[in-house]
Amino acid sequence: MNDPSATPIEVLIAAIPETAGSALYGMVDILSAAGTLWQSLIRTEPQQNLFRVRLMAPLREPFRCGNGIPVTPDVSLNDDPKANILILPELWLGPDETFNGRYPEIMDWIRIQYRYGMMIYAACSGVIMLAETGLLDGCEATSHWGYQYLFRKQYPKVPYRPEPNLVFADPAGRIVTAGGTTSWHDLAIHIIARHANPGEALRIAKVYLLKLHGEGQLPYASLVRNDPHADAVVRSCQQWLHQHFMKTDAIAHVVALAKIPERTLKRRFKTANGLTLIEYLQNLRVEHAKTLLERTDTMPIDEISVAAGYEDASFFRRLFKRSTGLTPSQYRRMFQPILTS
Repeated sequence: MNDPSATPIEVLIAAIPETAGSALYGMVDILSAAGTLWQSLIRTEPQQNLFRVRLMAPLREPFRCGNGIPVTPDVSLNDDPKANILILPELWLGPDETFNGRYPEIMDWIRIQYRYGMMIYAACSGVIMLAETGLLDGCEATSHWGYQYLFRKQYPKVPYRPEPNLVFADPAGRIVTAGGTTSWHDLAIHIIARHANPGEALRIAKVYLLKLHGEGQLPYASLVRNDPHADAVVRSCQQWLHQHFMKTDAIAHVVALAKIPERTLKRRFKTANGLTLIEYLQNLRVEHAKTLLERTDTMPIDEISVAAGYEDASFFRRLFKRSTGLTPSQYRRMFQPILTS
């Protein structure tokens, strides 16, 4: 039960024109409901707000964020607001865009507040804003799986992990990053459980029908991406693999196609894509298997293995589990209802 005499935990949510309104106001709603919504629904006492949530922007003037959603900041940087928690929600930012040089005054303020003990939580592309401060250098972090290339190119000092949904950047857990778009759900539940109490986090999850994504991001991530690069030889090899990945001797064909030494090709391929040649081929095959699992409910796993290019079904099962975090059967059960309902 909540202590009615307790002071609400102070939370600031950073809002800028690039902010995604759904994540911004969703976080406001859920944290503001902690301690009151469940209690109101079942008519129990006492009711008490566990968090005091305020929107913070560079200036106090109203503005519109992503998709023209209006934002009226509660405080600005000029107010020098104090809080226990800072949240950096999702941004509308393309995978090839850069955040470099934007909002230097916010970057400085975040660094100072962290130095003085503020806890920082960032979700999805909001992690890019946090990476820009330098506070993630040398620290593991996650974000939406679609930003792997961006982190590799723009923030090479950040050990980026695309598979988990929540990552603690430091041993004390003062910086926590969350993965894909709706990962702010997981982040909100984590914040409530950690700073208020686990029971209330469970109640809020029930009220809002929120599900913790314990499986992480791997089942949802595309293993095949067309990251831009300037190596024409590697591009031609990629194009051939996309059409002939099921061939058992695909690697040998690609080496012959490239007309350069195999060791040179493998080195250039890894430099251009961030993946080895065999990893790229395996990703193509697993993606094809995922499509077959999503669209068929009777095709045996052994046949899907052969269709993806693997005669050894046991090896295919191990590779699929390593790549997606799920067995082929688990993946089929997870995604077929979405496409057949």
